[in-house]
Amino acid sequence: MISETALLESPTLRSSVLDRTDVLDRVKALSLLPDGMHVTTAMVATYFGVTTEAIRQLKARHREELSSNGLLTLQGPALAQFKRDVLSRYPRGYPQPRSSLTLYSRRSVLNVAMLLRDSEVARQVRVYLLDMEYLARTQPVENPAPTDTSALDARIDQRITHILGRTVVPMFNALIETSSDHQRELITLRTGVQRIEKRLRQHHARLQRLEGPREDRPLAGVMACMDAMNGREFEEHVALLLRRDGCTDVLVRGGSRDRGIDITALTADGRTLVVQCKRFAPHLTITSPEVQKFIGAAKVLHSSDVALFVATCPFTRDAQNIAAESGITAVHRGLLEEWSAGAPLTALQ
Repeated sequence: MISETALLESPTLRSSVLDRTDVLDRVKALSLLPDGMHVTTAMVATYFGVTTEAIRQLKARHREELSSNGLLTLQGPALAQFKRDVLSRYPRGYPQPRSSLTLYSRRSVLNVAMLLRDSEVARQVRVYLLDMEYLARTQPVENPAPTDTSALDARIDQRITHILGRTVVPMFNALIETSSDHQRELITLRTGVQRIEKRLRQHHARLQRLEGPREDRPLAGVMACMDAMNGREFEEHVALLLRRDGCTDVLVRGGSRDRGIDITALTADGRTLVVQCKRFAPHLTITSPEVQKFIGAAKVLHSSDVALFVATCPFTRDAQNIAAESGITAVHRGLLEEWSAGAPLTALQ
């Protein structure tokens, strides 16, 4: 199994596991800014239980690596726009920097966890990360590692149960047969192991019942996976859903020059399609000004036949009304979950 020291010292090894950002929330809840994507230096320090100065020093030593994984420093017009679009929503809850603001993506926070030596939280993240990576590497080829963490937990239960039933209990049986002095103690220990094995089997059965797909609900873990994505990954996910539903010429445009449109495509019957993607935290909402801005881009700049505003959070009532009146399909969190789990999107039919 890969050692924790190797992870601290090897950039290549760190790079190989940076997609497992869900580990952060499994060790400790990571607070995000209102955009649901970024974390400030102070928030990173709070998460790892260290000083902001420790994070700044680490950033100075590893700026190139962290920048390649989403670290950025906003200044000038970019900072003004971020303050207006994001920080202004909760002016009392977040600092209003004057000259510059350093932001960390979830990938760069995970990168920090693999570099920060003097933090118990960072150590726990590394240990959990290495455990997950070890299990993924040791699975048979015909049984690839599942992508959601609930399936990982179930697989851990199965592996432990297998070891207890096929290795530990037979070992106790052999010892009991050959030992006369400690037979009673060994029988007691064997009974305890068998009790644990039984409980793990029951737990695994409950997980299968609770998390298995049913006709009356979407697949479990769909939204958790999307909440763990960064903005670009979310856009690629929506593009994949479009292709699944028969759309062609799907192009992810995202970036600072996208003119309010993240994806363009053609529906299966040839209509022009534009999409705006917003990966916000679930407690936030899409407001009417955001929908109005998208209407201008979709209808005026692109003259689209179909326009989707896809978000990982709810829409306000006003935003929904304006979207409906303007021919915009508001794909809110609940509808997005159903769409991602396999239900077709009516607007595309």
